[in-house]
Amino acid sequence: MGNQLCKGSKTRSKRRPMGFIHNQASPSHIGIRTVGVEKACSFSIDSDLCISIVTWNMNGQVTFEDFAEMVGSNREFDLLAVGLQEAPPCPRNKVATLLSAALDESHTLIGKVIMQSLQLYLFGLKDAGSFINELKVDKQSVGGCGGIIGRKKGAVAIRINYKGIRMVFISCHLSAHARNVEERNSQCRHISHSLFSKFWNPYSRPSHITIWLGDLNYRLQGIDTYPARSLIKQNLHRRLHGKDQLLQEAGRGQIFNGFCEGTLNFKPTYKYNKGSSNYDTSHKIRVPAWTDRILFRIEDENKMEATLHSYESMDEIYGSDHKPVKAHLCLRLRQIPTN
Repeated sequence: MGNQLCKGSKTRSKRRPMGFIHNQASPSHIGIRTVGVEKACSFSIDSDLCISIVTWNMNGQVTFEDFAEMVGSNREFDLLAVGLQEAPPCPRNKVATLLSAALDESHTLIGKVIMQSLQLYLFGLKDAGSFINELKVDKQSVGGCGGIIGRKKGAVAIRINYKGIRMVFISCHLSAHARNVEERNSQCRHISHSLFSKFWNPYSRPSHITIWLGDLNYRLQGIDTYPARSLIKQNLHRRLHGKDQLLQEAGRGQIFNGFCEGTLNFKPTYKYNKGSSNYDTSHKIRVPAWTDRILFRIEDENKMEATLHSYESMDEIYGSDHKPVKAHLCLRLRQIPTN
């Protein structure tokens, strides 16, 4: 049954499971399972809930034009989750106002949580309020202030029961630099066991799905910048998957056991020269990396099926040294919820 957790998937590792998200059962597999992208979504026909998910490290810049491009013109989703890192200091509610304007009033803000530059927004259809049975938010900082106030490290999260589907959205920003692998691993574990712990109830039912997004900051291991860039230029970046620290650490059973992710068919999303699609030409000439990710974990595949319809970077957005990453995920309950 474990192989049915995510449609079109294959396991990347085979070791004894470790618990990850508190108050959930042991995962069905170690590490991150690769999920294929299915055909275009038949919105509201084959699914109970469709979710558009975006994560973006903004590098302290914000424009309406970037948000409009990021949200796009397709409104065939019930919920939109937007996780932002290094969001600029703005007048109260400016980011939410710009996102709402970019959505052109098709969806309304139903939840948000802000920890300085680390922010998470959840939008729903205009009648979404009637489908919300529970909504809680939480935040967890790690590593002090992260060095610079505009680069707050930690996680913000929203827990919601929407149309009887219990979901947790986590947006994070972890420690930088290739050498800090173990620090990032520790931060992942701390965040997962700390979020919503103050609301813990031994009689409450776990979420159907956890969606984890953000600038996880895992880098490429064991390759220099010029060989990496050469492969990317030849559209051979799939050969870099084995160098990805996140997949390596997950494969060792250290983090994200039981989670799924789409195939990394897009180019590494960091680090670009701002205003362009050229990789870093500063004196640091950083090795490109897939720092920005969207992962999800289904609690019980007997109760829910999740289908990934897209997983891509948004290379046409130039306002940051990161490219946004966007996913479209549709959920279907296998049994009718009781509440």
